[in-house]
Amino acid sequence: MDFNMKKLASDAGIFFTRAVQFTEEKFGQAEKTELDAHFENLLARADSTKNWTEKILRQTEVLLQPNPSARVEEFLYEKLDRKVPSRVTNGELLAQYMTEAASELGPTTPYGKTLIKVAEAEKRLGSAERDFIHTASINFLTPLRNFLEGDWKTITKERRLLQNRRLDLDACKARLKKAKAAEAKAATVPDFQETRPRNYILSASASALWNDEVDKSEQELRVAQTEFDRQAEVTRLLLEGISSTHVNHLRCLHEFVESQTTYYAQCYRHMLDLQKQLGRFPGTFVGTTEPTSSPLSSTSPTTTAATMPMEPSGAGLAPAGETALCLEEVAPPASGTRKARVLYDYEAADSSELALLADELITVYSLPGMDPDWLIGERGNKKGKVPVTYLELLS
Repeated sequence: MDFNMKKLASDAGIFFTRAVQFTEEKFGQAEKTELDAHFENLLARADSTKNWTEKILRQTEVLLQPNPSARVEEFLYEKLDRKVPSRVTNGELLAQYMTEAASELGPTTPYGKTLIKVAEAEKRLGSAERDFIHTASINFLTPLRNFLEGDWKTITKERRLLQNRRLDLDACKARLKKAKAAEAKAATVPDFQETRPRNYILSASASALWNDEVDKSEQELRVAQTEFDRQAEVTRLLLEGISSTHVNHLRCLHEFVESQTTYYAQCYRHMLDLQKQLGRFPGTFVGTTEPTSSPLSSTSPTTTAATMPMEPSGAGLAPAGETALCLEEVAPPASGTRKARVLYDYEAADSSELALLADELITVYSLPGMDPDWLIGERGNKKGKVPVTYLELLS
């Protein structure tokens, strides 16, 4: 019990000393040990990293789950260390409603059949959205959250400890400065009536007393300086680790972009399949034979590697039979052939087109007067038209 009381009194004394030093610094009545410029830059970069990581994390959560109530519910489940219940996506819920509507309104009617087809597509979209949210949460949100809840808390703890060490160091400097000033004054005018409060012993010489006080203050200053330097080094190493954090977050960002690209590509393919099932394509309307220009037809083929694929339009192409005949009779040009990597699977619409598989390599070339949105592709003995938007030209 005595030991605990002594420790409590000691801790209270240290806290009071730090509070006095901090207050005097704020009012400009005490000197403050300044950190070097490099250390200050590390602190600023760490604070900036923390602030922007929090903002990016919160906004990504909003992107993945726009419903604030659902986000709060998921947050509470995580804090309670319980598994988050599976949630139906908006697309899956819409698919459910459409299926029920088709069942009630008549699944054999044109409207009912269309509802069923659209419901299937919406269900696939909802499933793709679920996979994207799961992948993004693991590959992107979790590393950012781990940094804020792990590494940053450690950095904050060590920075707070460094602040305390600095206050102790500056308090020791202030005590030493006062002791030296009192020693100089006592050496000039000796006062044999000086009483030392600590031991209540009549001093024989005030100068000797202040000399001992200076020696003690210098010893405390050396200890405080050593502890401050050691803590500054530990904190500096942690702050320099922010560079590794940036590298890790960069990798996670690439994975997030890849998962998002995959998600939107899946959505695009599902909607193309739905349009084909419904008999509607970009630029055409059911019941009319006049094609209209697609808003995506102005996309340059040279940018297809960085953009989503467009539905190939049949405008400007020769009839299937004539094109097939031309392809059999035409040989590849002596120059102008290029290698291309297939970006997405493509199902041939007729015998004049070449079916494609993602990531395969084919040889492509163009014919005079051919629609610029199409190329001739060759794979072994097979030859056919291929849409430019499904290719990445390599050489």
